[in-house]
Amino acid sequence: MKLTAVITKEEDGFVSLCPELDIASQGDTKEKAKINLKEAVELFLECASRDEVEKRLSSESLVSSLEVSLA
Repeated sequence: MKLTAVITKEEDGFVSLCPELDIASQGDTKEKAKINLKEAVELFLECASRDEVEKRLSSESLVSSLEVSLA
């Protein structure tokens, strides 16, 4: 299964998010944040009911760029 990983730099490390399943994790490095997110997603998929997984996957996620004007 291919899902999205959004990784954002924070003051003390990196936060990672899988928007399709609404699962987040963190790590000291980008790589560690991604590894931790993968583990969190896999654990969720092992433990969650099929209905919960389908419910989360059925909501539409869109990752896109956004252009705005600066005042």
